Amino acid sequence: MKRLDDTNIEIVRKLQDGRKPFSQIASELNITENTVRARVNKMMDDGILKIQGLVDPQMMPDVQIVFVGFRFKTRDLETKARDLLKLKGVQFATVVTGRYDIISEVMLSESQDFTLLDFFKKELVKISDISEVETYVVYQSHNLNVPYIL
Repeated sequence: MKRLDDTNIEIVRKLQDGRKPFSQIASELNITENTVRARVNKMMDDGILKIQGLVDPQMMPDVQIVFVGFRFKTRDLETKARDLLKLKGVQFATVVTGRYDIISEVMLSESQDFTLLDFFKKELVKISDISEVETYVVYQSHNLNVPYIL
């Protein structure tokens, strides 16, 4: 596991506004633009940092976000998490402690003919060894921004 030094942490903080120019970040941190660019590229190459556009699902009337808790009959949860990521609409899958083995976030869209029922009937049937599923429909969110992946 790679550790971020203080400079990398500050660069990542400044990148909360993904459109902020490297020159401005460099000026604010009193380092060169080339240093910022090199560090960002290295963090991206190492899989530490990903820069992408995110949307507020509440601003998209046909989009619905659902969190789904899964329990499995198997203990091979890493494989199951990777399998879940292959399904349409799945934003992330995390192995967790507690009542469920994995919690995932799913993006649905009626305008793209992809409802919760479609997710269960067309996508979730591809995953074996599921013993329990519970859904949590997001009615209102605060600071929830997601990639638009369907």
